[in-house]
Amino acid sequence: MSDDQRYRAVAGKDSRFDGVFYTCVTSTGIYCRPSCPAAVPKRGNVLFLPSAAAAQAHGFRACKRCRPDASPGSPEWNARADAVGRAMRLIADGAVDRDGVAGLAGALDYSERQLNRMLTAELGAGPLALARARRAQTARILIETTGLPMSDIAFASGFASIRQFNDTVREVFDRSPSQMRERAARGADPAGAGGIALRLPFREPLDAAPLFAFLAARAVPGVEEVSGGVYRRALALPHGAGVADIDMAPRTGRGAHLRCRLHLDDLRDLGAAVQRCRRLLDLDCDPGAIAAVLAADPLLAPSVAARPGLRSPGAADPAEYAARAVIGQQVSVAAARTVAGRLAERYGKPLSPALAALPGGVDRLFPSPGALAGAGPDGLPMPAPRARALAALCAELDSGGIDLGPGADREESAARMLRLPGIGPWTTGYIRMRALGDPDVLLHQDLVARRSLERLDPDAAAAPAERGRAWGPYRSYATHHLWALADPAAQAPVPAAGGGRG
Repeated sequence: MSDDQRYRAVAGKDSRFDGVFYTCVTSTGIYCRPSCPAAVPKRGNVLFLPSAAAAQAHGFRACKRCRPDASPGSPEWNARADAVGRAMRLIADGAVDRDGVAGLAGALDYSERQLNRMLTAELGAGPLALARARRAQTARILIETTGLPMSDIAFASGFASIRQFNDTVREVFDRSPSQMRERAARGADPAGAGGIALRLPFREPLDAAPLFAFLAARAVPGVEEVSGGVYRRALALPHGAGVADIDMAPRTGRGAHLRCRLHLDDLRDLGAAVQRCRRLLDLDCDPGAIAAVLAADPLLAPSVAARPGLRSPGAADPAEYAARAVIGQQVSVAAARTVAGRLAERYGKPLSPALAALPGGVDRLFPSPGALAGAGPDGLPMPAPRARALAALCAELDSGGIDLGPGADREESAARMLRLPGIGPWTTGYIRMRALGDPDVLLHQDLVARRSLERLDPDAAAAPAERGRAWGPYRSYATHHLWALADPAAQAPVPAAGGGRG
């Protein structure tokens, strides 16, 4: 976009661009999201920057009205597979707080100097500034939704000292932490009671019903459930475990969001937990851009019109979904769910007493790769070839031979998976789509997708990969549209015969 196009988006208060760029008003020293309801500033007083961190580095304070730091994430970081995209996903997951800039650079196989140069050139801020903006947003959530002491919030947000926490909050939000708590719109919960209430913003439209129906059909007993209009699941996090309760009814209009409540063993995991929920629900995508590409094909246009905002669910735990992809080879969704539940009951780690005592039936984490690899093929309740494939994949994940984390190289990870016995193109593609969050995977080997294509256009079904090129870079969404077009009884993705080797 040119700056003139950005200004037109600001003049039209277009929420589609919230999180894509930020509007910095030089006459007031404030930065806003494009949809800010305040009066449109003069063109000559506006500077556009690509990140909240860049705005803060230029000395701008967050608008108290539109809260730009709480915008949806940029859809660019979903799609980009280069070093900058991988770095942004790692920073959002808290890698700098846990491992420092040196650890982030090492994970990407770059020097710190190279990484800082690349991020500054693209985003106007280096990794430390980007991590600082993330800490500030985490601090705001804890200040406004809990009654925790400020000293606890400071360290839980990732700040090295209380002074650094106070200075950052004042600089970014133009208020002290105590002033922010006093003016919070919602009453604060007592410390530790009721979890942490927050909002998960998204770009409209959001087709929530099929999104949660997709997750509910695959919910592994003990690990996740849907009850009373709430999707609930256990989260394996860097410093402990957590449970997320997500209200399945979206709030639309200005500030569209899903309500979420997080219960955490360790508050340092707040930022990571939020990002994993967002990736699971695909909340950072741009549904308008996706619809524009897919609706250009007469084959998919009716489905796109009938299902605006259809999402491609990702993964809260990439290793878990990789294992579940193997479990689901050539079986129905119900059968895969049953087997996954047995594995969770046998090898899953129980939640802490505080988390296990929460309402509902979520009481354990899905088994770790190490636990499943240690069980060996004989300890896995499935046919021997699939058990060997699962054990081999989990051994590679446990040893680090295959990386499925937010900073993974998707091409390299896919190539390594394909070398394993019993892991074929369908399984690898499904893992890329869900565990790696790749928006451009067409599962043309999938039987249900093929049947949908055959009904729509036999010629397209004969060469699905070729027809699907026009759907890039959003072929994962095209796959979900093909599944949605199938008969209700056949909406489960099923690999074609031979989907796994051996």
